[in-house]
Amino acid sequence: MYFLEIKDVVKQYTGHLALDHVSLNIKENSIYGLLGPNGAGKTSLIRIINQITHPDSGEVLMQGKPMTIEDVRNIGYLPEERGLYKKMTVSDHIIYLARLRGMSKSDAKAKMLYWLDRFQLMDWKNKKIESLSKGMAQKVQFIATVIHSPKLLVFDEPFSGFDPVNADILKREILNLHKEGSTIIFSTHNMSSVEEVCQEITLIDKSRVVLQGNVNEIRQQFKKNIFNIVVTQPAIAAHDELYSILEQNTNFQGYATARIKINNGVSAREIISLLNEKYTLQNFSEVLPSMHEIFIETVTQK
Repeated sequence: MYFLEIKDVVKQYTGHLALDHVSLNIKENSIYGLLGPNGAGKTSLIRIINQITHPDSGEVLMQGKPMTIEDVRNIGYLPEERGLYKKMTVSDHIIYLARLRGMSKSDAKAKMLYWLDRFQLMDWKNKKIESLSKGMAQKVQFIATVIHSPKLLVFDEPFSGFDPVNADILKREILNLHKEGSTIIFSTHNMSSVEEVCQEITLIDKSRVVLQGNVNEIRQQFKKNIFNIVVTQPAIAAHDELYSILEQNTNFQGYATARIKINNGVSAREIISLLNEKYTLQNFSEVLPSMHEIFIETVTQK
């Protein structure tokens, strides 16, 4: 049984089909990437999961049962559109939202202090939200999202607006939450983050699922027979019958490095044997496409 199942979901607004028979299954304690260009339907699906809107047809199951409004208490949702009560203090804001999620005031305060300390925001707990920098405000919203230890966390573009240092801090906290047992849906345009944190993905384009599966298996599926090689000679000769040289850096401290594309029907073993005959081979490694490259290729071909 999957933790969350999206079954044949359709959602249409006036003159616009947002989701066209979308299905996906999310395992418990996994980090699942929900990808797609702007307007693809990701946010519409996230709003359905959060019971903000309902599908026209299809269903959403949590732990094998149709989702209800009560299940929302077990969800933490960080929307792309940030929203905070600017006139409230940091502590009042976090505790207020925690109480709405069913936490006692004492538990909410204890968890708030724990998270403020982790994000080095303790000195700001009695400051109004409007006095915070954008990055600090985003951290406060993240705390409000996770404070009640929900079973399911939904992050919609969580790194938007963060500088690289703070984005890395947030990424680390997301991975920690996963280690502690949370199931996470991760919607983003940041493909490098997908490779680092997601185990499986669904790519939605023009309201439909166009790619789905394990990240490592998808990268294997899209590989192009491209390899990096390093030899201790000053240059690598072309060999059109077996491979083509895409780029080469010659005579670099006695080494030559190159990226080659092996011709169809030729095995990597044949190339290694040939290179070992002619050169002192130091490295031979396959180049798998990045999720960014796969994203672009998949979307532009549709």
